[in-house]
Amino acid sequence: MKKLLIITALLLMTACSADNAKQTDKEKGQVTTTKDQTSSIVKLGQVNLINENGNTVQERINPPEQFERVKVEEGSFAQYLRNLPLKPHGSKVKYYNGETKGREVHEAVMDIDVGERDLQQCADAVIRLRAEYLYGKGLYNKIHFNFTNGFKADYFTWMQGNRIMVEGNKVYWVKRAEHSNDYTSFRRYLDMVFAYAGTLSLSKEMEKVSLDDMKIGDVFLKGEDPGHCAIVLDIAENKATKEKLFMLAQSYMPAQDIHILKNPENSELSPWFSVNFGETLLTPEWKFYKYQLMRFKKDCADA
Repeated sequence: MKKLLIITALLLMTACSADNAKQTDKEKGQVTTTKDQTSSIVKLGQVNLINENGNTVQERINPPEQFERVKVEEGSFAQYLRNLPLKPHGSKVKYYNGETKGREVHEAVMDIDVGERDLQQCADAVIRLRAEYLYGKGLYNKIHFNFTNGFKADYFTWMQGNRIMVEGNKVYWVKRAEHSNDYTSFRRYLDMVFAYAGTLSLSKEMEKVSLDDMKIGDVFLKGEDPGHCAIVLDIAENKATKEKLFMLAQSYMPAQDIHILKNPENSELSPWFSVNFGETLLTPEWKFYKYQLMRFKKDCADA
């Protein structure tokens, strides 16, 4: 349909699931998994995968024996993700309203605010991490995300003092403030994007990639309603066998802390997952397929 969706439709299609945006994890129903269903060839040694005193992703979570983290470029999105700060070991996932998430599906919780509104859900977490990286690098003209109806919400236009107005089926810019790139204004921009973007719109800004070409920052993404996504936070490789392991992070519904997922199929390997998972990737709250791995398009690539 070519014409703009009305505001109600826009709101319904944001984040993880359009029809169930008010549901909690428990109410939505979860994926049932069976133990050790993967065909991983990983052979674990005696390495302790969790360093309880670690303050970042790579400090907290060690790769298994015979695996090494893949090399990444200095200043890249990949380096940014593996150095994200974490809350103390044992921290619970909190919802935007301060309540604790009932299901413990996480190994660690990122030390990043979730906001005070039910906005930063699954697609929004990916948007948040990507936007924060670009903002920190000063790459303001690369920060842009589309609303579900196709409207391009770019930070550079927002930074000039323009604000996005939504009236019925109309979405447009209006000059409302002075030029500013301060962080408070940037967070307001993100909240606006969170309100009107979601997995469906995000899927149209990304392209499919194969598991063999997986990179840090790629996203397992189902864009249709209901949709969900989880970002590849880090990758390790066995130099002898070339097998790769990866780590996933997500937010969910209602809006909650971004957290690193446990591997429900292999507790000894957790929170790492092997790329040799077969046709389906089972996470604690969602089932993805191997063809659902996606990457930001070239115009969003690192500088």
